[in-house]
Amino acid sequence: MDLSERKKIAERVRGLYVIVDAQVSAGGDLLAVTQAVLMGGAQVVQLRDKLHDKGDVLPVARRIRELCDKYNALLIINDHADLAIACDAHGLHLGQHDLPIREARDILLPHQIIGKSNAVLQEALDSSDEGADYLAVGAVFPTNTKENTRPAGLKTLEDVKNKVSVPVVGIGGINKTNILSVIRAGADSVCVISAVVGHDDPQQAARELVDIMNQ
Repeated sequence: MDLSERKKIAERVRGLYVIVDAQVSAGGDLLAVTQAVLMGGAQVVQLRDKLHDKGDVLPVARRIRELCDKYNALLIINDHADLAIACDAHGLHLGQHDLPIREARDILLPHQIIGKSNAVLQEALDSSDEGADYLAVGAVFPTNTKENTRPAGLKTLEDVKNKVSVPVVGIGGINKTNILSVIRAGADSVCVISAVVGHDDPQQAARELVDIMNQ
């Protein structure tokens, strides 16, 4: 599979992007939560697990991949290239202090995309130059979901969108009261965690966000 095929997968980074994380999930059952957010209209799911050994996460990741296939959504694995390969995820998401993009590309399968988190314009430009298939920009708004986040704001998101050709994902503190401003700033996709996964009814929470995005 060549670069153009990987680009086709990256172009599917659109709409609602939900991080499923057992630490945030109100219900705790990641499979049930994942199915709910997919039924609610999420187009991208990122699996993030900071608690369990990868051998224990793998069966869950494979089941989530099956659910994503069923709903024509993408599965992205947070941090772990080996886990992304083992479950044949669509891609890998990296933070600024994770494995560098070039090294991750050497490890991943040819079709697997790489996303990278960025807080300032220059980071995003560097990530793009290094070969990121999509760029996450945040924290757009203040958030308590993840420690050590840095503020980015809507202006940075808009600046990044104007400078790069790959999909741009807004992340950080996004909910139904501010999601429309993220779309208007140019985000191709909007990533949420607690606004959906921490909700008592993740399917309904996802559907509400998708409806707002489609206005």
